[in-house]
Amino acid sequence: MRRLFGSVRARATVGATLVVALALVAAGAAVLLSLRASLIDQADSQAESAARKVAAQLAISTDRELELPDGEDNPVQVVDEKDRLLAASDELESVTGTGVSAVRPEPGLLKPGPSSKPSKNLSAKPTAKPTPKPTDTGDDADDSDDSDDESDASEAAEDRREAAEEAAEDAAEDKDSPVAGALSDKTRTSEGSARVDGETQDYRFAAVRVDTEAKGELTVYAGAPLAAEQSAVKTALTAMLIGFPVLLAVIAGVTWLVTRRALRPVDAIRAEMAAITASEDLARRVPEPDTHDEIARLARTTNETLAALQTSVERQRRFVADASHELRSPIASLRTQLEVGAAHPDLLDVPGAVEDTVRLQELAADLLLLARLDAGEKPGQGRVDLAALTREELSQRTGDRVAVTTELKSVEVAGSRGQLARVLGNLVTNAQRHTRSRVVVTTRADGDWAVLEVADDGDGVPPQERERIFERFVRLDDARSRDEGGAGLGLAIARDVAARHGGTLTVDGAPGGGAVFVLRLPVADPRGT
Repeated sequence: MRRLFGSVRARATVGATLVVALALVAAGAAVLLSLRASLIDQADSQAESAARKVAAQLAISTDRELELPDGEDNPVQVVDEKDRLLAASDELESVTGTGVSAVRPEPGLLKPGPSSKPSKNLSAKPTAKPTPKPTDTGDDADDSDDSDDESDASEAAEDRREAAEEAAEDAAEDKDSPVAGALSDKTRTSEGSARVDGETQDYRFAAVRVDTEAKGELTVYAGAPLAAEQSAVKTALTAMLIGFPVLLAVIAGVTWLVTRRALRPVDAIRAEMAAITASEDLARRVPEPDTHDEIARLARTTNETLAALQTSVERQRRFVADASHELRSPIASLRTQLEVGAAHPDLLDVPGAVEDTVRLQELAADLLLLARLDAGEKPGQGRVDLAALTREELSQRTGDRVAVTTELKSVEVAGSRGQLARVLGNLVTNAQRHTRSRVVVTTRADGDWAVLEVADDGDGVPPQERERIFERFVRLDDARSRDEGGAGLGLAIARDVAARHGGTLTVDGAPGGGAVFVLRLPVADPRGT
């Protein structure tokens, strides 16, 4: 498991799949909640419409009996101010969520009035009005009158019923209509269940209050089924449970393939780097893809690093070879003199032995300083006055063959006094080695730079050689003896020290002939300590 998740490809696949899974779960939950809320709103509207339809009919009715609309599919309850059930749907068997669990009115709550008519769906059946027995009077006129009266009463009842139905429909459509003036504008909703005609379902109930002349203030509860909402939510949830895993599997597979293709150049780079490490052949390079993405830049950077490493290794090898060669000569000369002195004490060249020993000491010091510079040793942050440093160093030089003249102006730099003194000494020694009659040392300020110049009147340095002379163990006067020409490390050390101090060291032709070495260093911050 650790090996599997140690792969970038596996982590990318798992991460992308988890992100998409979280997004899908959040989106699915939002869809389900929105769908459920919308369907519940529809059920609430349906329940409210049914409740207001019944309440509007009760509001305009003057009968003592309560009559529910015919053909009403919603479960309906009508209760009074004391939460006593006055009427309910015929097929209602049980109910919860309305606050009134009764489904049949209490006996004696409804008293028939003189104009009451029995309702087909009213749970509380009124006492039937006794039919008068006919009397045989033999009077046809009386029979005709009775028949006309009954016909008129029937037509009046039918007209009243039609008016009530029209008013109920208008009230359900418009809460602010004049007919519905006795209805409350506020509707309370709740959720519960009801058993209708042997089937139990969940319902949304709407409660509407209405003022009636016959019964005072009543509350009508009407329910709308939630079967459609539950079915829709269940269908959507089932589709999500089936579709989401399939979608996640597709996303995981695509991510795995895309990541594998994207990381294929990385595998090639890794394989080539492993081969380079095994063969120790720094001349090899990793393949660079023909793209412009991060992997291509990684390959180019890797090749640049390999090139720099190869250059450094080759430079180190040359350095070791040159150092060994330079050390071999004074050591061999010193050994010869000591052996001759041991065999023939009178022939011992003590001054020569001392000179070879000094050369060895100076060469060892140069090699040690170069090693420290290559290791990245940073100079100190002391403040050094170049004019004062020049005076002090020149006063200690006693073996120069040409007198040194100076033109010194005080200018301070930040850095290592010992390393800067080494630079000055190397430049003056190089000038003494090549000059004919004079050496001039100048210090001055040039804007934000401190400038130290060492000029001579020798043969100068050819333009094509002005960079090569700063390489290690490079000498342009190879025909001369090593005793006179030095090891070729002085100028290389001077340029490395200048670079470590944030400056530069260059060589140009002197105005009067010869060469002038120019050292530029940043002027010390006057606010520094």
